[in-house]
Amino acid sequence: MTAHPNRWAILPVVSVALLLVAIDATVLHIAVPTLTLALGPSATQLLWIIDIYPLLMAGLLLAAGTLGDRFGHKRMLLLGLGLFALASAACAFAPGPAWLIAGRAFLAFGGAMMMPATLSIIRLVFDDPRERATAIGVWGAVASGGAAFGPVVGGALLEHFSWGAVFLINVPIILVALPFAAWLVPGRRDDRGGHPWDLPGLAMAMVGVMALVYAVKQSTHEGADPWLAAAIAVVGAVLVAGFLRRQARAAAPMIDLSLFRNPAIAIALTSAMVAMIAVVGFELLLSQQLQLVLGLSPLQAGLRLAPVPLASFLASPFAGRLAHRFGFRVTATASLGLSAAGFAAVGLLPPGEVSAATVAAFIAIGAGLGAAMTAASTTVMNSAPAHQAGAVASVEEVAYELGGGLGVALFGSLMTVLYQRLMALPPMLEAAVPAARRSIGEALISAESLAAPDSGLVAAAARGAFSAAYQGAALAAAALLAATALAALVVLARRRAAPQPG
Repeated sequence: MTAHPNRWAILPVVSVALLLVAIDATVLHIAVPTLTLALGPSATQLLWIIDIYPLLMAGLLLAAGTLGDRFGHKRMLLLGLGLFALASAACAFAPGPAWLIAGRAFLAFGGAMMMPATLSIIRLVFDDPRERATAIGVWGAVASGGAAFGPVVGGALLEHFSWGAVFLINVPIILVALPFAAWLVPGRRDDRGGHPWDLPGLAMAMVGVMALVYAVKQSTHEGADPWLAAAIAVVGAVLVAGFLRRQARAAAPMIDLSLFRNPAIAIALTSAMVAMIAVVGFELLLSQQLQLVLGLSPLQAGLRLAPVPLASFLASPFAGRLAHRFGFRVTATASLGLSAAGFAAVGLLPPGEVSAATVAAFIAIGAGLGAAMTAASTTVMNSAPAHQAGAVASVEEVAYELGGGLGVALFGSLMTVLYQRLMALPPMLEAAVPAARRSIGEALISAESLAAPDSGLVAAAARGAFSAAYQGAALAAAALLAATALAALVVLARRRAAPQPG
């Protein structure tokens, strides 16, 4: 296939679609306090409002990607945009938590249709490897920058509008993007796949992924049954293994599993997942640190977060070219190491202020994570044959979405454990406000019911415990990223040293 004449005009169209999906993964993080006051969700409902979108999407992406290979990525993009607009409107006017959870679920369906389509269309219309590396770099900048920019957008909207505006803003953007997508993006004859669509296998993969994610969520909830979580995890693992076995035995598999025996691709997928775990999980904690501890407004908190997405957006396009020139090993190791250094600095700097050193650390985090995700995307997509672009793209995006969901679950659980251990109150006060130990939000609400000076003591203790837990979570993120960087350095070095066939 030759390069499409409108490829540089197609790139901003698919980037807008991707930007909406990426922003919606994190836009609610900054709105959690406002949303809690408006709808009054329980702690479990609030977690599902945030988690249902990335976790359900993780289960749907593989089906959407392979469906796009079969019936056309343009069709999937247009249908996804339409569904995303309708679901956004439903979320914006949700009367209660249950309605909002349902609306976020339908957002996941629309997002799952769009995400593999955007990367697959880039893979198909950019034939030159250098141009494709640049285009995937832009795609990676939008993906990582959008996820990181979500709190900034949310903060700006919440400064002037109600919480529903974080969803309603999607509708006019989609109405503008739809006609351009219909006009510019090539149709089925350009992006049709010829392999069969294994419906039973896809059902096994979808249910298996969802079961594994649900098991992780259950294991992190306070009071959850660990045996039930383990049983669900086993069921999920068996279903995913069954899907992989079907693919290995199929005469015409939807996904060529031999692609993923390449250590570079395995490290690339791991890097993408770890990067999303770090950026999504940590931003959820950082938005609470800025608002609940430092007392900033949503807009002020979003602006304090701005160095992360801006650095990510600027670094990502260069990462695609660096990966093409120097190889994935060098780019991945350097970018993951840079983000690890940024997280380590955040964990060691005083948490009570946003200083120049903190801003520099945020820039290192954003640049490193953005470059890592772009390098991963370039490596994975350059390995994919054209007729499997959607399937391979969906596998990578499962890693992204799974990482986002795990980031919320794992960092949220780590913060809960650290906060509860670090929260220290006199026995009489702790007996008066037992909810203060569960979370900083409940502690601050409980403090309002007390008279001075007890009110100030509870609020100060909660903010001190949360700040210390926040620093601990930053150091945990640094360790995770450093370990992944070391794995990339060692595993890919062994691959280079190994004798090559022929």
